[in-house]
Amino acid sequence: MAESGNWLESIYSDGSGLFVSDPAPGLFDTVTVRLRIFEDAPVRHVYLRSLHNGMQEVREMRPAFLRGGLRYYECPLKITETRIQYQFYIAADGQIYYYTQRGVTTYLPDNTYDFVLLADYVQPAWVRESVFYQIFPERFYNGDRTNDVADGEYLVDGRPTIHVADWSSPPMDYERGRCADFYGGDLAGVREKLPYLKRLGVTAIYLNPIFTAPSVHKYDCIDYFHVDPHFGGDGALAELTAAAHALGIRVILDISINHTGCAHRWFNRDGEFFPKSEGAYNNPDSRERDYYFFGPGNTYHAWAGVKSLPTLNYTSDSLRDEVYRGPGSLLRKWLRAPYSIDGWRFDVADTFGRRDDVQLAHRLWPEIRRAIREEAPQAYILAEDWGDCAGYLQGGEWDSPMNYFSCARPIRRFFGQADHFVDRIPGLRELRGRMPAEDLAQAVTQHYAKLPWALQENQFNLIDSHDISRLHNDPEISFAAWRCAVIFQFILPGAASIYYGDEAGIGGTLGTNEGCRWPMPWDTDIEGTESFEVYSALCRLKRESSALKYGGMKILRARENVFAMARFTGDEAVAAVISNSPECREVTLDLSLFGALTPEGERDALGRPLPVASCRGGALKLSLEPEGGYIFTCRMA
Repeated sequence: MAESGNWLESIYSDGSGLFVSDPAPGLFDTVTVRLRIFEDAPVRHVYLRSLHNGMQEVREMRPAFLRGGLRYYECPLKITETRIQYQFYIAADGQIYYYTQRGVTTYLPDNTYDFVLLADYVQPAWVRESVFYQIFPERFYNGDRTNDVADGEYLVDGRPTIHVADWSSPPMDYERGRCADFYGGDLAGVREKLPYLKRLGVTAIYLNPIFTAPSVHKYDCIDYFHVDPHFGGDGALAELTAAAHALGIRVILDISINHTGCAHRWFNRDGEFFPKSEGAYNNPDSRERDYYFFGPGNTYHAWAGVKSLPTLNYTSDSLRDEVYRGPGSLLRKWLRAPYSIDGWRFDVADTFGRRDDVQLAHRLWPEIRRAIREEAPQAYILAEDWGDCAGYLQGGEWDSPMNYFSCARPIRRFFGQADHFVDRIPGLRELRGRMPAEDLAQAVTQHYAKLPWALQENQFNLIDSHDISRLHNDPEISFAAWRCAVIFQFILPGAASIYYGDEAGIGGTLGTNEGCRWPMPWDTDIEGTESFEVYSALCRLKRESSALKYGGMKILRARENVFAMARFTGDEAVAAVISNSPECREVTLDLSLFGALTPEGERDALGRPLPVASCRGGALKLSLEPEGGYIFTCRMA
């Protein structure tokens, strides 16, 4: 065991099965809550402080058992409300220590970072076991050339469509292509490549929008109730989900219910796809007119001021019925057979239901959640938000955001990229510089510590997406640094997401959306690349490790350019250590915090020799090369 002077580091609890007898309790159930500390820690009393009906209740926890040099304390807790908050008080060394999800303090903390149990919460439990693969369908694979968009077939925001004959050519820049340059990717192509995804280790697919729309990206939807015919139509989706489910792969769809395209049949500004007389824009008597925010002179509100994307107005009951409340509503339709999708990813969810004096977001999301769960209790509700959105993540609205906030944005900063949003602000533009490991630890903790454990397990962890330049395309990011970033992504609680082509080292450019939407390089030996090997090994580890799927999380080190974290159960831990230092580093990790654990084998999960200098008394010493990173399993001795 490590020195007893480090005993404060051994204080630990969470909402997993090791520390809560039933992590998914029902209302009025009684559960057992546990906390553990080094067995030789100078502890006199341990208390559980919970809130019931606004009042605190403090109960002393009793020593229950010893395991691997750790003493477990436990106490019963009755679930008297749908949300129960608690923290711990520890008396030792003539001092009271307070423990919340944010860590140990010697002052009384507020309730922001309390541990939280949710009664009768239905968790999409499959998510915590998953590795997603995000696909931008138009650029993934052309499985049916008969449905390709032809040159000049129609107009996209006033520009004629362009058929790109050479699949291997880079996308056109926006000024030239205007999101109207089509390569021919479709759902038949996704279905054809399912065996490839299975070999990679993918267990879920996230598809960017597939509903009828004029552009390449299809966030300008014109018909929510039909899959775009150039993607194969409704039947192609039914065939894809059936084939994916047969392989054990789930499918979620992307949608924007915040806005439509201006050619949507409800709005129909230009009459490109529907007769002008039917549209709300052209017909003041249209029943869909109140679906949008119209002003004097036929002006209207549009998302981010983009006039081709008129904002939907959810003060309209009829609109709510169309989108989610009615039995034939769009969100319900695609959850049902024969499509049977496994969840929704909601575009620009941070702005949904919010427009100056109309603030409906926290009324609408609970309604949407109920409608989705009525159709599919295990459906995943994934939302786009790039920042702090903990208010939506308390059990009644979203299951997860796209976790840019505590995954993609901080890990990119750790390896020297400027922040994606701060760099856009005049006067705040950052010079490239490597974020300290201490800040990376805080970025992780400040997000996860605000969430109930069940929501922590739902997090959708990503590095790249269709909205941000690919990390590996940055010439200043080494392969070693990229590998460390991927390791970081997989060690976090929740699901990991691979953006299509990252495993192939796909090409791309920086600074534009077009630069991260290149066609998949099927003419190369993808499965022979080192990138593919990294991802397939980590997918395998995720599939096989109970610690990565269900375990607790603890940061082991965050200093001197080195960040280390572990996920663990009672008899297994998966530890990850990454460095952003341009120099070699000697690192000591205290494995005694997890009991009597030792590394399993002499190689890490990626098959590389584990550079162990020594392992005595729970202290594991590693030698790290510049920008070195390892992920490895430890088991009870």
